[in-house]
Amino acid sequence: MKKKGQLTIFIIIGIILIAVIVLFFIFRGTIKIPGIGGGKETSSQSFLESCLEDAIKEGTETLALQGGYLEPTIYKNFKFKGEEARDISYLCYTPNYYIPCVNQEPLLIKHLKNELYDYIADDVRSCFDSLTSSLDKQGYSVNSNYRGFDIELNDNKIIVDIDAELDLTRAGETTKQTDFEIDIASKFYDLALVVQEIVNQEAEYCNFEYLGYMAFYPQWYIEKTGASDSTIIYTVENKKSKERFRFAIRGCAI
Repeated sequence: MKKKGQLTIFIIIGIILIAVIVLFFIFRGTIKIPGIGGGKETSSQSFLESCLEDAIKEGTETLALQGGYLEPTIYKNFKFKGEEARDISYLCYTPNYYIPCVNQEPLLIKHLKNELYDYIADDVRSCFDSLTSSLDKQGYSVNSNYRGFDIELNDNKIIVDIDAELDLTRAGETTKQTDFEIDIASKFYDLALVVQEIVNQEAEYCNFEYLGYMAFYPQWYIEKTGASDSTIIYTVENKKSKERFRFAIRGCAI
């Protein structure tokens, strides 16, 4: 019985040692770096997400409150109570009377993607450089290759796919990291879909039944504000996230 007990103990110790070795090889490729602002340690992925989150949210808010343009060309300057005046882009417009407006951005999602790409391009490169600098200060020998990035607007999130490589060497051990995908929670894409629906109906019917739409889709709040020259400014807001999108319409003016 004594020998059987010893054998059982050795088996248990052997299993524990194997588990420890397996876990070591699983997690050895995760490089730890200081968190932004002196927080807890985090992965390279989380570092980039934290670094880019503010820039992405700032970019989407700027675009959304200016009708989807960083620098509007056809716009209505308008001031809402308690807010600063903004140039709000016309997404459907005609200078004439009695005829429907013309959709100015039939490919709205693609347009917003390109605008946001331009807004955060410098930030993406800067955050990647900050990551390599942080790793270098920890004693890693860093060989980096940044090739650019792509951006996708998806349901409930924005994806930034950074095309880059990191070769990290320390104490004779080298780890390779490639292709960093950053996910930021956002209703920007969902807002754009509602905006597209409004623009399409205004262009076709000179009207959008926003009260009926809100009754059918209660997650959205839609407001129509009349301005001069028969312009209508729509505000679309997601009730949960409080994210908004504003744009101007001028069609079938009397």
